[in-house]
Amino acid sequence: MNKSPLLTTHLHRALSISDVAYDGVIVVSHSAAALSSCPPLAQLSPAVEKYLELNRTANFSACVIPVDKSLLPSGRLIYAGTGPVTRDYDDVRRFGHAAREALKLALGAGVKSPLLVTLPHKNYPQAELVAALGALQPAYIPLHVKDDEPNKQRLTSFGVLPIGDSASRLLETIEAMDEAFTVTRDIGETGPERMAPPRVAQYLEVCCNCSIKHRNNLKEFELIVLLQTAFSGSASVKVIVTKDQAVIEKEFPLMAAVNRCANSIERHQSRHIRLEYQGEGEVHATYYLVGKGVTLDTGGCDLKVGGSMWGMCRDKYGAAVVAGFFKALEKLQPKNIKVIGQLGVVRNSIGANAYSCDEIITSRSGKRIHIYNTDAEGRLVMLDPLTKAREEAENAVNPHLMTVATLTGHEVLTYGYYASFMDNGPAKRDGLSAKIQRAGDEYGQPVEITRLHHEDFTFHAPDSAASADLRQGNTKPSVQTVRGHMGPAAFLIQECDNNDNMLQGSRLDEHGLDSSLPIPFTHVDMGSCEGEHPHTSYPNPLVALVAGIVLPRV
Repeated sequence: MNKSPLLTTHLHRALSISDVAYDGVIVVSHSAAALSSCPPLAQLSPAVEKYLELNRTANFSACVIPVDKSLLPSGRLIYAGTGPVTRDYDDVRRFGHAAREALKLALGAGVKSPLLVTLPHKNYPQAELVAALGALQPAYIPLHVKDDEPNKQRLTSFGVLPIGDSASRLLETIEAMDEAFTVTRDIGETGPERMAPPRVAQYLEVCCNCSIKHRNNLKEFELIVLLQTAFSGSASVKVIVTKDQAVIEKEFPLMAAVNRCANSIERHQSRHIRLEYQGEGEVHATYYLVGKGVTLDTGGCDLKVGGSMWGMCRDKYGAAVVAGFFKALEKLQPKNIKVIGQLGVVRNSIGANAYSCDEIITSRSGKRIHIYNTDAEGRLVMLDPLTKAREEAENAVNPHLMTVATLTGHEVLTYGYYASFMDNGPAKRDGLSAKIQRAGDEYGQPVEITRLHHEDFTFHAPDSAASADLRQGNTKPSVQTVRGHMGPAAFLIQECDNNDNMLQGSRLDEHGLDSSLPIPFTHVDMGSCEGEHPHTSYPNPLVALVAGIVLPRV
């Protein structure tokens, strides 16, 4: 059977470690002594114990152990010790790390069809899933390599022998997450030309039906598709790609300003991509996700210098995570949920037509935004789509709005490689971020929760209320700004004038806890939680979002 082009390799559920289809067996283990009490692995226990007498480092590293071919047809056991897993600061990621290192070793040893078996642990019900996703990470083939060598693959097949309580759905979940990871990596990691804005849209396009729509008497050409290469043939996910730059300028003026310089080059022109999913049954909750998709961030007129532009092709990773989230929706088919995604895909270029500091730009909500720093473009890209989401959410069932972005260096200094979730009042009351945080811990992708305070809102008060309603930020980078990753979240919600009277940015401030129609909103600053360029990423916080929102509804 042909595999999906988005799967890293053919995935199979194995029935025994003695299956001749595999040329190596990877065992991820937290305890060599516990192997003897696990029936599928008990026959390997003597060989492992004998090896450990010679090399105790195998308790916390990967190694190849020769075994009798009467036990394993390949004669190759790749034993991956997790090291300690019960200390206060240990977590399930130890299983994923061990499996990843084991797969690297297996590839180096010439293994093409490994079988993965993970020794269960009572504290970590998702250890087998986390190990499988970790193991598949080194097998990913970058998109530009697949373009040049369509048949290239690091693995011929990958088997999983489930042991724990989650065995019944394990392979299905691995497949869904693997495809979601591929979509996220293909968009998020690929260079600024191969994934320029139009090519992001093309990647998501396969089955297209062209239609002409009319809105505000403006003729608008859009593509309505069954979500592109990533969603070819899907009946449950569709996308609307807006490519008319006049339409984007009218509907999303801040996003258009960021891409103004790049528009002179057709292959760099912006795209607004709308994704839609509605699950089976009555809708109980509606989610609106807005992803920042800056395909290359030069900093614009506030140019990134000293090598700091390196890796900025990943500044579209927020949009990539939203796209990957929709792939998970399409594969897992959660019920009673509606999800709307918007990807603002632009290129922040420098040139004579670039937007600049000192400009005052009127947003979709009608508020004047004073530009202070063109390298703080992400919040501008997302604000108008967020306003549109807020407009729709007023009539939606149990709405929750989210923005997802690689936004600030301050977040990285604060939390390292962990995404930060920031709630408005209704979102904090509903506890979604706390729920996602618990799910992230269980599924091996911890996230942090940051509180917003009054200072974060007053920070964006205009220096002159007569000329602007809101200042975009300040002239310093976020790493030199007090509470540098909290301010952008406040910017997306609301603003203050110098008399402390609240004005509207996205106008979400009109939907706080004190309103007649509270609308929950969560801003996710990813920082660099996906990992550093050019290394293969572990899509983050994709797993936490899927575990917290999608899996409970499957």
